[in-house]
Amino acid sequence: MRSTAPRVLGRVLIAAAGVAASALILAGCGSAGSGSSDGKTEITLSMQNPDVKSADPATWAIVEAFEKANPDIDVTVSGEAVAEHLQKLSVAAQSDTLPDVFWVYKSTAEEMQKAGKLLDLAPVLKDLDLTDKFPASTIRNFSEGDVIYGVPYQGLLTGLWVNKKILSDNGVDMPTTFDDLVEAAKTLHAKGITTISDGANQSAFSVWSFLTMLDRFGYGDVVDGLLDGSEQYTNDDFLRLYQHIDELRKAGAFASNVSTQTYQQAVDQFTSGNAAMLDAGVWASSAIQESDIVSDIAFWQGPQFADGVGEQNIIMNVASAPFAVSNKVGDDKKKLAAVTKFLDFYYSDDAQQILVDNGQPPVTTYQAHVDPTKQSALKAALDAATANGVTSPESQPDLLVPTPVANAMYDSIYGVIQGQLTPEAALELVQKALDANRQ
Repeated sequence: MRSTAPRVLGRVLIAAAGVAASALILAGCGSAGSGSSDGKTEITLSMQNPDVKSADPATWAIVEAFEKANPDIDVTVSGEAVAEHLQKLSVAAQSDTLPDVFWVYKSTAEEMQKAGKLLDLAPVLKDLDLTDKFPASTIRNFSEGDVIYGVPYQGLLTGLWVNKKILSDNGVDMPTTFDDLVEAAKTLHAKGITTISDGANQSAFSVWSFLTMLDRFGYGDVVDGLLDGSEQYTNDDFLRLYQHIDELRKAGAFASNVSTQTYQQAVDQFTSGNAAMLDAGVWASSAIQESDIVSDIAFWQGPQFADGVGEQNIIMNVASAPFAVSNKVGDDKKKLAAVTKFLDFYYSDDAQQILVDNGQPPVTTYQAHVDPTKQSALKAALDAATANGVTSPESQPDLLVPTPVANAMYDSIYGVIQGQLTPEAALELVQKALDANRQ
């Protein structure tokens, strides 16, 4: 496996430097030819992590296993942080130099598909008998008419990890409703204990449980209207949710250093026993499994709201942002054959078990083998997702909107958590991003 180091571009102040920077971006992002120097077929895989090997061990392990099973194919893996990665892809799409296979936001993939930049994967999946291996909602979520423009990268199972011992030691029952959570926060704050560990620094996207709360206030019913302008983000339902987030802040639910803490530091705060809950997803199960608190862990779908809109007994258990394939792959028979083999392997039962072994749920209908002792944290999350009566939205709210709008959603939530924005100002921030997107 080859790995290319990410290129980090600084702010460009003169036109000549801008041209040079664009050239660097395109050189790092473009699809390679079919052959590598050793005669193997080369395919490029571009990811949303600067260090895929350490940050995404599941994908790295699948690629290694694929190359071992297919010694005639080299997979060149590269990656950058999400914002840089998406910017790089946008530039590459304009110049027809997209990587062969790449992680991308659903909204960005939709734009690329409309522009004819993506390979229609429907015939590939049909030939591989893979279509029926995905949940129907996954196929529907990454389709436009008869065209399938994306396939699931990993599962997005999110919620609040809970240290039950901290709760019980402080006389707090496991919450169910939002009112329960507020009362828990007040009790824990009075004893100097952080209720929900979050980290805004360099990880403004890490508000997963609050994105799920948006769906408990009717987001899924209005998102199309938000995008076409017939609905406003500054509505009374969303205002109540943001007021609730502010209520949590006033109850002392968050760490005093939430604005300077990164997501990884938030994980460390929780796994070291210094927070009652962690806002994260199933990907945190491996770190939790290796910690001293693993025997005290529960996975909670998050609070239900008496003043919410629609179904409250939900958990976010959806396909993450998809993999897409450059349309140019279809022009190269060797490369197309190699990419087809890669997709066939990635969604095989063996590779899905590799996901599970690395703390990720399968993205196909494969029934995972989970060791209840060695993977008790992962099992807790999977059990929560399959509990009686629990349903899931079809997609996470931020994956249904363009990147600038998603970023505004993150900033609006963290703005309230940090006390930097009133609920009303937070809603206006997102509405302005939606308005700008339609111009």
